[in-house]
Parts: sequence; C-alpha cells; structure tokens
Amino acid sequence: MLEMQQAGAYTFAQDEVSCVVFGMPRESIAAGDVSEIAPLSEMLRRVMARLNSMGERTQRV
Repeated sequence: MLEMQQAGAYTFAQDEVSCVVFGMPRESIAAGDVSEIAPLSEMLRRVMARLNSMGERTQRV
C-alpha cells in the first residue's frame, strides 16, 4: 500500500466492522498508507465514485 500511495495511487481499505480479519487493513491504516476507509458493502460505490471524479483519465483504464 505504501508503494502504491507513494506512486500516486488513491488507496482504499476495508473498515474494521465489516472485516472478518482486520490485520492487514489495520496495519495500512495505522501506517497512514490509506486514502479512504470504507465498509465492504460501500467499497464498489466509493471506487466508482473515485473513478468518475477522475473524468477522462479513467477512459485509459
């Protein structure tokens, strides 16, 4: 996560409440490597909102 964020990526982590095991997300959040924290049920909506906010740049994906 750190390397992705350092390269300019917008990173997501699943929140503690919706995780079965919160180990990896907790470590990334604690390290400050996460741009946004979301419950699993909201993850797709938030990723799509982020992509939509990027405009034409997402057309290359």
